[in-house]
Amino acid sequence: MPKIVDAEARRQEVVQAVFRIIASDGLERASLREVADEAGLAVGSVRHYFASSDELLVFSFGAVVDRIAGRLETALTAVEQEVPGSQEHQAAVLNLLGQFLPLDEELAVDACVWMAFRHAARIKPVLAPEAERSHRTVAAVVGRLILLLNPGQIDAQQTLVTEAERLLATMDGLCMHALLQPEWMTAEVCSDVLTAHLRSLSALTAG
Repeated sequence: MPKIVDAEARRQEVVQAVFRIIASDGLERASLREVADEAGLAVGSVRHYFASSDELLVFSFGAVVDRIAGRLETALTAVEQEVPGSQEHQAAVLNLLGQFLPLDEELAVDACVWMAFRHAARIKPVLAPEAERSHRTVAAVVGRLILLLNPGQIDAQQTLVTEAERLLATMDGLCMHALLQPEWMTAEVCSDVLTAHLRSLSALTAG
């Protein structure tokens, strides 16, 4: 009796192969043939689920965006459940922002893949819609976080946008530094930088 293949599970296996290739050798190597070899599949098997390299890359980009967004939403819920200004609240905020950073092996792979796709979207139009979704998804979470940290104090849309972009720029910079210089941009250093940045937000000044 032929073995029944779970199509979604097989797609995820292929996506994980894409992630491993990007993390180790860069996006340029993530062709259908290389991905098939990494996943231990025939090229024809990969083509059964993804007709082209572009289709595979778009799907993989969406997968990493969904993974990061899911973790951020879970972490944001944890922030909402803590008393503002408490140590638990500040720890929950730092945990949320840590989801952007390569602080463990899983987060490091996702951060590397996420950065690679975002950079590639600048010159690969097929990736642009996912890049836009990526930015809007993350910006929405960061905007909600800033409103939680400053209840009733940010009443101008421009102020909210400015603060969200300032925090996003900090996160992008930390992520890039941590990926490029992991020997000195450690989890502790990242946490110190985040804590210093968050002190500028009124809800944490008393913490």
